[in-house]
Amino acid sequence: MLSKKAIGSNYSRVTDAKTLTLAPPTPPQPVPQPPPGLALFPSLKPPNKTLSFHQISVLLLTFAAYAAFHASRKPPSIVKSVLGPQPQTQNATADAGWPPFDGSRGPHRLGELDLAFLSAYAVGMYLSGHIGDRIDLRVFLTIGMMGSGFFTVVFGLGYFFSVHVLGFYVIVQIICGLFQSIGWPCVVSVVGNWSGKSKRGLIMGVWNSQTSVGNIIGSVVASSVLGFGWGWSFVLPGVFIVAVGVVVYLFLVVSPENVGLELEGKEVEVNVEGLPLVASEKVETGEVGLVQSENADSLGAIGFLEAWRLPNVAPFAFCLFFSKLVAYTFLYWLPFYIRHTAVAGVHLSHKTSGILSTTFDIGGVIGGILAGFISDAIEARAFTALMFLLLSIPSLISYRIFGSISMISNVTLMFLSGLLVNGPYSLITTAVSADLGTQSLIKGNSRALATVTAIIDGTGSVGAALGPLLAGYISTRGWNSVFSMLTVSISIAAMLLIHVVKAEIKEKMNEGKWLRWSVVVQ
Repeated sequence: MLSKKAIGSNYSRVTDAKTLTLAPPTPPQPVPQPPPGLALFPSLKPPNKTLSFHQISVLLLTFAAYAAFHASRKPPSIVKSVLGPQPQTQNATADAGWPPFDGSRGPHRLGELDLAFLSAYAVGMYLSGHIGDRIDLRVFLTIGMMGSGFFTVVFGLGYFFSVHVLGFYVIVQIICGLFQSIGWPCVVSVVGNWSGKSKRGLIMGVWNSQTSVGNIIGSVVASSVLGFGWGWSFVLPGVFIVAVGVVVYLFLVVSPENVGLELEGKEVEVNVEGLPLVASEKVETGEVGLVQSENADSLGAIGFLEAWRLPNVAPFAFCLFFSKLVAYTFLYWLPFYIRHTAVAGVHLSHKTSGILSTTFDIGGVIGGILAGFISDAIEARAFTALMFLLLSIPSLISYRIFGSISMISNVTLMFLSGLLVNGPYSLITTAVSADLGTQSLIKGNSRALATVTAIIDGTGSVGAALGPLLAGYISTRGWNSVFSMLTVSISIAAMLLIHVVKAEIKEKMNEGKWLRWSVVVQ
């Protein structure tokens, strides 16, 4: 054993320019065990499967998991047009619907139902981030999926048992929102464990399309069975997320260390037992080879207030508040809006309105990928988000004014609106969250990622809860008022990023890039 004097003399001989500091001792964190599916299929373990194989499998599993979350979240928006009052046509009266959501106050109660779910989701998001930093993410994610599926089915049972009590639906939505809040911090943290920062925007942009893919799946499934009774629109997505949850529990590997692998930049090693190896960096001296573990403090969870004080976390969080307000207003009210707004003089059916609303989500898929690609190409996340936000303002105004002229104009402008609205929303909730949660100021503390992600998306979820509620009340005064609210929200979101964008441009100029923007900044 080396004495303190010997260690001091060896440290003085270190010629590496990097300064080594001994981290204070931290409480030991439980190391998640490999998923049980790997025991059933040993060929999936290293060295039979490479790091790249596991990275791809993690992306696919988390993609499927959160797509299932969004698929089970979509039915309330699809059935709104059935539960609430119908538009005045020759075949329906304005008072038709499902009590207690029928009548003139129907849209108000539907908005309150959205508020119950999304408020619980927002509160649960902050709690989920803290819990996710401290327990096995695979188990925690599975609990969220099982609970979401069960209570989605329970909501649908209200149709089969003819439940007309508002309190029943509110309570179910609150519990479902708490389980749904588990999903996002978990999947982002897992993906962050497996991906480096290179091309993160593009990778996250493609990966984050699961939100829109899930919306599309949920819309198509819920709309397809709507004719058999609106309860089936909840039962099928609920069963779907439970089935995906079983696969996630069996096969999701939370981090490379769980299967004895390490990311790029470090030597990939697997010991003979296949147990996780601790990442370390060796610094050789002239006499003794000392090993300094760089992740000695990487497992310590970051504090809630400390995470808020990290650079740019607050501006992006409040920007997402308004951006998500707009995105979730479309998510929950677009089928209802299409149903109640004549396209080329014709009111569309419930099923057609639900399926047509997927155009917005298809645009969102392209928007998320495009925003990620552009932000990687110009190396500027905030600037990319700002440009998308500014362009979405005329897009929303055009959709409201010209979307009802013809089906072609409706689909085109809806697609463009989805692309521009979901682009920055996707970028902030994925690549930006991952960047902020793994920045150098917290010294590679990967366990801070779930907390930062929860703060950003949790703040955004407060806006998501507010948007549909306001839409329910404002829509009774006319849809022009709703779109005015949306454009004002987008404008505020853009203004919140101005200082971040200025700092971003200055940084690029100092690096010799973006010289043509010097006049704008100065």
